[in-house]
Amino acid sequence: MNDLRLEFVDSIAGIGEEPWNTLAGKDNPFTRYEFLWALEKTGCTTQSTGWEPHHLAVYGPKLEDATQKLVAVMPLYQKTNSYGEYVFDWSWASAYQNYGLSYYPKFVTAVPFTPSHGTRLFTDESANKTDIAQLIFEKLQEKAEALDASSWHILFPTKQESEMLETIGIPARTACQFHWFNRDYANFDEFLQTLNSRKRKNIKRERQKIAERGTTFQTIEGINIRPQHWDIFYQFYQSTYMMRGMQGYLSQDFFIEIGKQMPEQLFMIIALDGEKIIAAALFFKNSEKAFGRYWGSARDYQFLHFETCYYQGQEYCIEHKLKSFDSGAQGEHKIQRGFEPITTHSNHWIANQGFAQAINNFLDEEKPHIERYKAEAASLLPFRKES
Repeated sequence: MNDLRLEFVDSIAGIGEEPWNTLAGKDNPFTRYEFLWALEKTGCTTQSTGWEPHHLAVYGPKLEDATQKLVAVMPLYQKTNSYGEYVFDWSWASAYQNYGLSYYPKFVTAVPFTPSHGTRLFTDESANKTDIAQLIFEKLQEKAEALDASSWHILFPTKQESEMLETIGIPARTACQFHWFNRDYANFDEFLQTLNSRKRKNIKRERQKIAERGTTFQTIEGINIRPQHWDIFYQFYQSTYMMRGMQGYLSQDFFIEIGKQMPEQLFMIIALDGEKIIAAALFFKNSEKAFGRYWGSARDYQFLHFETCYYQGQEYCIEHKLKSFDSGAQGEHKIQRGFEPITTHSNHWIANQGFAQAINNFLDEEKPHIERYKAEAASLLPFRKES
């Protein structure tokens, strides 16, 4: 480990597209260079938005020519709020405030505004991932002390990463999401046949209501998404947040940028009333999975959200032989539509020892509740019982 050199980088551009993607790959649309750089380039992840980049680059031992090979990268942000994380720690921040302490800044390793699990520490095949994680942990503790940061949070890592982080002293937390799994269905009707009669009829009735209204749907692959599509989509996206009294985290420039830089991993589903677009949903994809992320509509149409965001997404997965569909955070209403509970992971280091112990106790108490919730959700799945 003494031969390793770690650098904090205030922009992913300081690492570069080819070096980052060589380690991170491009299959996960959210951790490839193009996605994270688009967030920075269009002003979505900056100090003013509470997502200040502090990405990590780790270099190996010096080579014969005195250079050092890049052996690991990890996204890292200094946060001054807890927005856009989807692993909720507002109560922890409130507890700090009640004791006259500041919870912010804090460090977060995550994909901003994206509750999707995946690898968070990307290493070269020759590197020992646990050793590198240990080095990062040591350096982050030093940086946290220097900046008076309260903590480091790793959000939505893989199960294997979470377990590894726990072994080096960063406590783990679990939560629950709902994903749909394509069991090699030939078509949507074949999927429906796996459901019990009542749930199958409910879905058919919802889809029939949409059809009777004359609503049609069109799938636009990323390369064919035009400026007018981005315009109407962004109007819908912002209106969805405005209905909650909020403003969307992401700018229209961000969406246009990813449309240019990674169109092969995007598709948009639009709902039409005649020739008028009345709703739109943006999806990402990789070689095995679809990811439903953003949606909006001209107004609140009954069942339109379920059709545009879920049923159309399921049909896309079936048609394109994608194995699963990650439709985002929360949503118990997904259960009756065949979305199954899965466990998500996070890890949390707290600098203040008193608060660290209290939060660790909370995590120990929370874990069986999460497990029971997941079991109860699984018991409500609509699939037919095998006789």
